[in-house]
Amino acid sequence: MVRKRLLLLLKPLDVYPVRRSNGLSRFTNPRIIHHLDNRRKVHKDAIDFCQRILRQKSVDWEPVFRNNLTKSIHDVDLVVTVGGDGTLLQASHFMDDSVPVLGVNSDPTQIEEVGEIGSEFNATRSTGYLCAATIRNFEQVLDDVLEDRAFPSKLTRISICINSQRLSTYALNDILIAHPCPAAVSRLSFKGDRQPCSPLVNCRSSGLRVCTAAGSTAAMISAGGFAMPILSQDLQYMVREPISPGMRNSSLTHGLIKYNQYMDTTWFSEEGRIYIDGSHVFHAIQDEDSIEVSSKAPVLQVFLPDHLLL
Repeated sequence: MVRKRLLLLLKPLDVYPVRRSNGLSRFTNPRIIHHLDNRRKVHKDAIDFCQRILRQKSVDWEPVFRNNLTKSIHDVDLVVTVGGDGTLLQASHFMDDSVPVLGVNSDPTQIEEVGEIGSEFNATRSTGYLCAATIRNFEQVLDDVLEDRAFPSKLTRISICINSQRLSTYALNDILIAHPCPAAVSRLSFKGDRQPCSPLVNCRSSGLRVCTAAGSTAAMISAGGFAMPILSQDLQYMVREPISPGMRNSSLTHGLIKYNQYMDTTWFSEEGRIYIDGSHVFHAIQDEDSIEVSSKAPVLQVFLPDHLLL
């Protein structure tokens, strides 16, 4: 039997900094310091636990911290991410539709902790919305995957073309087309689909957001959008903070891009950016650039939590 090959992608251990580079504490509240120290310990323990489990399995695997990931992921049978949704999102930017990914939430939010100290600071930990495992069930979920008792779901991603050139990075959650300065006005026009009767929307706002079904429960729903079935192939769009007369309550500023449609957008500010799945990955755009958005990207195969598929 051929041994399966795994890539173990890890969130770094230094994402909960308690001390500055000069060694002085960034905080004075001892409860905050204890909280961050505990988060680091819980995450490290989860990494150690997952590695111990993998050593017991008949698989070949290699650990890599996500910050060291620089090239496309190929030649493995499975990617296991240990962190939260951010680590899984980062992995997705290096993956096509040929390799599935299993997310392990290494530091789930503790409801009691939020209730106890939530009034002093934000005590939430990792949501792990797309993560099918924690250390409590990792071995069972991994065995189900390795023995073909579990099957990945196909999640839609966003494809972006700038001036007819397709970007190599696909968005799993959402994109934001906006001015790099949050206080500046974003000027753009768009058509929700390519039907001849579709109106051209010209607007001034703080940007245009487009999300997938997987990303519809993040920034989109916070802005007044709606949650979509996780396996939907459609995209949802919303103009962010429209300031043009009559646009605030217009049905043209929020809608769906069906799976067989495109959104054509033209940017009319001197500078702009397309942010992909947050603020860390972006592409610069300039005046009169044409942007095409669709769901024609390769899907991402993800082992999802059972409750998302109900």
